[in-house]
Amino acid sequence: MRKRELALEVIDRLKKEYPDAGCTLDYDQAWKLLVSVRLAAQCTDARVNVVVEKLYARYPDVDALAEAEVDGIEEIVRPCGLGKSKARDISACMKILRDEYDGYVPDDFNALLKLPGVGRKSANLIMGDVFGKPAIVTDTHCIRLCNRIGLVKDIKEPKKVEMELWKIIPPEEGSDFCHRLVYHGRDVCTARTKPYCEKCCLNDICRKQGIK
Repeated sequence: MRKRELALEVIDRLKKEYPDAGCTLDYDQAWKLLVSVRLAAQCTDARVNVVVEKLYARYPDVDALAEAEVDGIEEIVRPCGLGKSKARDISACMKILRDEYDGYVPDDFNALLKLPGVGRKSANLIMGDVFGKPAIVTDTHCIRLCNRIGLVKDIKEPKKVEMELWKIIPPEEGSDFCHRLVYHGRDVCTARTKPYCEKCCLNDICRKQGIK
């Protein structure tokens, strides 16, 4: 089976397995997803969802966060780890949104990459989830599963994985496909335990089926 054919089959099976999969970070405005994505680095989405409730209670909008002291932000986001750098990036990012974009998040990929603390993974997530544009989010689940399944071969660098996936994943499927990989990676094709291949919906087409 060629990689393109394999990709389409994987997409179809994961759709059936996880029909309602979506972003596991809670947000109702684009700037909040921007904040949450920064906090999610080396932290669980579940913890981020708890921490941001406290953050937004004190700083309810872009202007409030832009005007906040970095120490005040850090005090709240510290449980997410890397508190100093995350607080500094959030503060700088909100200032740019306020001063250059009238408080809105830009819908241009390259503009997003210029924001403090925003890399390709974060920019793709925002492009796909907020703006409904083609996106491929190469987080740890995506990289691990795509190598195991055989969609890429022995590639661990996020950007290189992303570029390979663009060749075989239909643009309109990319964002949801990556969300489903997260669900599958947490529940079945796990990282810290032996993968549960016996209950995997991809078992018969996975390059790494029967991993020991």
